[in-house]
Amino acid sequence: MDLLNQYSDPDSSDDENPNSPDHHDSSPPRLLPSRSAAPQVDDTMLALSVADPKTLSKPIDPTQHAIGFNPTYDQLWAPIQGPSHPYAKDGLAQGMRNHKLGFVEDANIEPFLFDEQHNTFLKFGYAADPSASNYIGDFDALKKNNAASVYNIPHREQKKRRIEAEKKKEENGDEEDDDNNNDGGEVGVEIENPASEAWLLKNKKSPWAGKKEGLQGELTEDQKKYAEEYAKKKGEEKSGFGGEKVEAVKDKSTFHGKEERDYQGRSWIAPPKDAKANKSTFHGKEERDYQGRSWIAPPKDAKASNDHCFIPKRLVHTWSGHTKGVSAIRFFPKSGHLILSAGMDTKVKIWDVSNTGKCMRTYMGHSKAVRDICFTNDGTKFLSAGYDKNIKYWDTETGQVISTFSTGKIPYVVKLNPDEDKQNVLLAGMSDKKIVQWDMNTGQITQEYDQHLGAVNTITFVDNNRRFVTSSDDKSLRVWEYGIPVVIKYISEPHMHSMPSISLHPNANWLAAQSLDNQILIYSTREKFQLNKKKRFAGHIVAGYACQVNFSPDGRFVMSGDGEGKCWFWDWKSCKVFRTLKCHEGVCIGAEWHPLEQSKVATCGWDGLIKYW
Repeated sequence: MDLLNQYSDPDSSDDENPNSPDHHDSSPPRLLPSRSAAPQVDDTMLALSVADPKTLSKPIDPTQHAIGFNPTYDQLWAPIQGPSHPYAKDGLAQGMRNHKLGFVEDANIEPFLFDEQHNTFLKFGYAADPSASNYIGDFDALKKNNAASVYNIPHREQKKRRIEAEKKKEENGDEEDDDNNNDGGEVGVEIENPASEAWLLKNKKSPWAGKKEGLQGELTEDQKKYAEEYAKKKGEEKSGFGGEKVEAVKDKSTFHGKEERDYQGRSWIAPPKDAKANKSTFHGKEERDYQGRSWIAPPKDAKASNDHCFIPKRLVHTWSGHTKGVSAIRFFPKSGHLILSAGMDTKVKIWDVSNTGKCMRTYMGHSKAVRDICFTNDGTKFLSAGYDKNIKYWDTETGQVISTFSTGKIPYVVKLNPDEDKQNVLLAGMSDKKIVQWDMNTGQITQEYDQHLGAVNTITFVDNNRRFVTSSDDKSLRVWEYGIPVVIKYISEPHMHSMPSISLHPNANWLAAQSLDNQILIYSTREKFQLNKKKRFAGHIVAGYACQVNFSPDGRFVMSGDGEGKCWFWDWKSCKVFRTLKCHEGVCIGAEWHPLEQSKVATCGWDGLIKYW
């Protein structure tokens, strides 16, 4: 054991020096010292605390970065004694801090005094030094002006101005300012002060001359003529364009056809003979039977046979007269032999559908893009609404503007009352959340429907034209009684989106609403105006675009454009997609079914084209 202990001794010279003569190649195994996994603890404070118990109650030095012992709770929360830490986290001395962001100094000089010295230096070349009680700059000018600033008029200057004013008063014999001459310096000050009467009397041609009554003399003939022209121009701008300066456009129209009347004297807008019969002769025995049924009523055992519409397959014709996008198209009522288009190039055009396929007339009167158009029932007149805040009533045949209506707001939709005896009633949905009703015969506003919370997008008459439905950017539908500005039905749900286009089904029982969440919703036109949850048409992309939705004349198909230039057709009963046509490059904004031809459809898009399928 003694031999083993000798080899295990760490201080042995044999272990430290293997080359010593007593070192052997085959040394016995060493016994390594034991090691603890716990870190070493400085027991100095422990020893001091045992020797002096007051050590543990002393606060911790805030300047040290490490603590070699476990402090008590009282030591951790004891207040700092002695001088505090000289710097905060941002490096600013606490003594140099009067704000959260650091130290803020007060201004050395007031703004008025600074302006006074700045202007004095610019005019005279010298100024007072705010950091010391002396002057800087041109000392010769300083002595010459006796250190006066631009805001202090020297006494000799005041006296000089007073003498000049008295001489002028004596020469003119003006005695109106006697009260102002009591103080010698007031006259000069009054003349130099732009807010005083004396200054206004002296400078009648100044910009302030017209502000005081009694100062303006008689106007010359040129001035009167200019004032009348200016007042007239301002009045036209204010009444027509809501105070905005808009380029005035003269109303005019251009006819592009060969002749406006044919050899029989018929107008170019008259439908062809095969589209509308001129007379009719009944050859039966009686028009009604003993039960009062009409001769056209089918027998009881017969099934109803409607004229079936068919989905178009190919392109028939393309019209490309607009230089910018086309925002809306409308077929001529009943016959459909003409088609009206509203362009973003500020023009409205009408095209021949049945014969030549050419542009027949161009209507120019708007100064900005045309938003919406609407025919009267007979098609002889139509309305156009533009972003220039004007609604124009045109004669279709001659191209003359019959009247113009405006409230100073942008009309988003225009609609005429469909009743034959109310063709003079115009309704317009405006950008200021109102539906405005005009009597076009008198030009007066007869009613305002003001309940929406956003711009009004659509107006659709229902229930034999006794009511109408409006949609708005406030994501709601409101039903109104015609002529009464009170909402009788308000439809708004959290899941609803804005509906920029609404179309009435041919049987007048349903409304198709284009919703901006890429679907078409169906609402009933009965008393409750409920949503038909079983009918929903989807698949197209219309989010962000006011693409028009429409029905086929027999009601079997639903049609709509989309943002990718396609025209979609759905089956009304099954709600399934029947066909899609790639119609335009860009947005296909409008789609109309021909009123007579069962398989003809017209589309328009933002590429400026109108296509006939």
